[in-house]
Amino acid sequence: MIDTSFWAGKRVLLTGHTGFKGSWLSLWLQQLGADVYGYALAPQTEPALFTSADVARGMHSQIGDICDLQALQSFVCAVKPDVVFHLAAEPLVRASYLDPLKTFQVNVMGTANLLQAIRQVDSVRAVVVVTTDKVYQNKEWHWGYREIDPLGGYDPYSSSKACAELVTASFRSSFFNAVDYTKHRCAIATVRAGNVIGGGDYAPDRLIPDVLTALQHGQEIVLRNPSATRPWQYVLEPLHGYLVLAEHLVKDGIKYADAWNFGPDDHSSQPVQWVVEQLIQAWGAGGWRSEAQQCHETTLLSVDSTKARRQLNWRTLCSLQSTLSGIVQWQHAFLRGEAMYNYCRAEIQHYQTLLTNEPGVTS
Repeated sequence: MIDTSFWAGKRVLLTGHTGFKGSWLSLWLQQLGADVYGYALAPQTEPALFTSADVARGMHSQIGDICDLQALQSFVCAVKPDVVFHLAAEPLVRASYLDPLKTFQVNVMGTANLLQAIRQVDSVRAVVVVTTDKVYQNKEWHWGYREIDPLGGYDPYSSSKACAELVTASFRSSFFNAVDYTKHRCAIATVRAGNVIGGGDYAPDRLIPDVLTALQHGQEIVLRNPSATRPWQYVLEPLHGYLVLAEHLVKDGIKYADAWNFGPDDHSSQPVQWVVEQLIQAWGAGGWRSEAQQCHETTLLSVDSTKARRQLNWRTLCSLQSTLSGIVQWQHAFLRGEAMYNYCRAEIQHYQTLLTNEPGVTS
């Protein structure tokens, strides 16, 4: 079970709180009793989880651009957060080909802006910078990448996220280093997760949202690369890892100020075709066809989360099949007009119950 006594009353700042993962994390932190502040652009899709689940009702939401250093710095100084989660980003590979400069500006300079703003306050004890599993120099091999493996990035998105890792490491070494920890008391880590999926993701050019849209409208599903294998992961799994890591950063300082993988087990690395056929089966109808991809995309990619399992006692609990079935159920509930705020909170509570009942899993 997550340590509610730790999070109760904590001032927590999230960038990117209006996005998919940011909305789920905002709801979870609200449920834990944290005082949650968000800074992000307005939701970029319609519908959006942030609006459909009424995420703003339990937090302080500020619409703003992380590329606007002055506005971001003013917000950080006003909030004086204890913990910061940085999720704001340009998140799509194919979109990064269309506007590479914007992708680098947001993912690299946006990260630098936030870390610079944090330097202006003395309240922050932990910073978790969210990047991606795609930061690694991909060799298309069958085993998972470890945190010590070289960074890379073929496409602008992957490269910009690898750059964000380097920016974070530079700020950590230059301004939040171990030698002066007793002075600044701020520990900074980066986190790398796989292909995160769950209810409420409506981003274009992502497999699950595109499949659900096609199924909802009775259209044939078009796949760019049916054989591409990804480490699919239920959204609350890595978010649990982020929360656990943040607790350790506050409690144990610089010991955990490093890079961390939060990826699923090997059974959750499945080809796109397999995932789509599971969704079709859960929906009860549908079909697909392949279409040649228009830009480079990775075929094989997974991360090794041994470090998180051993040092944070973190591991995944949900099978990919149950996750995909749950996504279809979530979408049906949304289409029925259910109160998704309550639906999401119940889903979070169910996951916390799994954590409580699972031997060997702690927070």
